Amino acid sequence: MSANEDQEMELEALRSIYEGDESFRELSPVSFQYRIGENGDPKAFLIEISWTDTYPQTPPIISMNAFFNNTISSAVKQSIVAKLQEAVEVNLGTAMTYTLFEYAKDHREQFMEHHRPAASPQTSISNIISVETPNAAPSSKKKDKREQLSKAQKRKLADKTDHKGERPRGWNWVDVVKHLSKTGSKDDE
Repeated sequence: MSANEDQEMELEALRSIYEGDESFRELSPVSFQYRIGENGDPKAFLIEISWTDTYPQTPPIISMNAFFNNTISSAVKQSIVAKLQEAVEVNLGTAMTYTLFEYAKDHREQFMEHHRPAASPQTSISNIISVETPNAAPSSKKKDKREQLSKAQKRKLADKTDHKGERPRGWNWVDVVKHLSKTGSKDDE
């Protein structure tokens, strides 16, 4: 089989295997991303694999330069890529994208053992939240007071609106007959 036929078959297999998997993303027919770990997990990382023209006879391009990986040190990234390159050498000549993603999932803890999540961004976010909380509290109390209506007020409001909660067309129009009768009586005098 030619490289293109191998790639087409692997692409079809990847689409069927990862259909509905939120961690998998096809960037193009020859480039894929897979998130190892759950969203919000400080040890989660994203692997991007791009196929060359002669893949699978030649190794794919493995990258961890995605924005998602900004909190991971370059040493840890290089270590992960190096270990994945070792797996590439073993599987050279065969379809290996699925194998690489599964290898990364199976060895996630080993890959990330030297990763130390940064505490400073989380601390600054909690400080921002705690600073903003006192300011937000008074405005929410004011909103609560406005929203509390008596039954009579609610009924009166419901009578003024249609089933969608909107006022009928022309609700603020002046009654022409009433207006003319008021202005016309002054002219007669």
